[in-house]
Amino acid sequence: MRIGGNEYDLREAAGAFGDLGTLIPFLVGYFTIAKMDPVGVLVAFGLFKIVAGLYFRTPVPIQPMKAIGTAAISHAGSIAPGAIWASGLFTGLLWLLMGLSGAASWLARLTSRPVVRGLVLGLGLSFVLEGMKLMHGDYGVALIAAALAFVLLSYPRVPAMLVLLAFGVAVALAREPALLGELGRVSFRLRVPEFPLGALTWGDVVTGVVVLGIPQAALTLGNAIVATVEENNALFPHRRITVRTVAIDHGIMNLIGTSLGGVPMCHGAGGMAGHVRFGARTGGALVILGVVVLFTGLFLADSIATLFRLFPPALLGVILAFGGLELAAGSHGHHFEKADRYVMLVTAGVAMWNMGAGYLAGLVLWHGVQRGVVRIDGGP
Repeated sequence: MRIGGNEYDLREAAGAFGDLGTLIPFLVGYFTIAKMDPVGVLVAFGLFKIVAGLYFRTPVPIQPMKAIGTAAISHAGSIAPGAIWASGLFTGLLWLLMGLSGAASWLARLTSRPVVRGLVLGLGLSFVLEGMKLMHGDYGVALIAAALAFVLLSYPRVPAMLVLLAFGVAVALAREPALLGELGRVSFRLRVPEFPLGALTWGDVVTGVVVLGIPQAALTLGNAIVATVEENNALFPHRRITVRTVAIDHGIMNLIGTSLGGVPMCHGAGGMAGHVRFGARTGGALVILGVVVLFTGLFLADSIATLFRLFPPALLGVILAFGGLELAAGSHGHHFEKADRYVMLVTAGVAMWNMGAGYLAGLVLWHGVQRGVVRIDGGP
């Protein structure tokens, strides 16, 4: 079924879950470690997944901001939920102004294709490594899931992701038979988001801006904006997007999402690769996933911990690794000159450690090469 340029069929439904390997681990951390209320977080994600799918009409993902999420979860004892909300407000305001003023587009024009391709390659490889970490200690499930994915993805008509999710649920229930009973006791209770910003303190604002928001900025520009625009326009040239539009979109969704009690959100080339790898070709995948997440946030938030136990970490690792492979495989530099390949590989290598640092390193190296400050042997 095609509505408004989006497809709503089994393939899109399968592709909808292609970024669970990134989404669920961060949500688990936010809910269990950072003690965030699932209602506001899930409602914000669901709402903006639907909006993104309807507006862009391509699988432009909505994901947690990774630098903020990692810092907030790993230092949960010293970072309160208020600081996370403050970082979202700062991030939203920053990118709204950057988009409206044209500053984001100006920075993107300074960014050469070797730098962008390097960011995409580094992100893809880092997803593979993160996927391997999630598989650690459960290699039997990982091997079976990977074999299923390799075989099923060879047949486009088969919804590989839905089969993988069914396999994960079967494994979870086999390992925890009592989980079936817990699922039977799941209660449907309507909860709506609260508006928590009135409780912010100046300490929350300082921590949110300095500790969380500012370190995220370069990562957002490199991966969530520049690389996402590059990936979308390469895969879907008939539905091109611009840096200005994506920057403004980041601003709006974080200002509104954080006001609902959500966490900082972004787009990302890796999430798009995951959606596409498992079948998504239109924004219908985002609408489908958004409806599921929104429904869960409104009616099942009290049972979210039980629902997450249906997805073994090893299965999420396989999903994440396949998205990373899809992203890295499309980031070859065969058409680049040798100097450009150096820039791409240096960017990718540093980006595997830190995306923001990789972006800056590649940018400096490329402009150094162009101005003759850095010389790379042009021989074979």
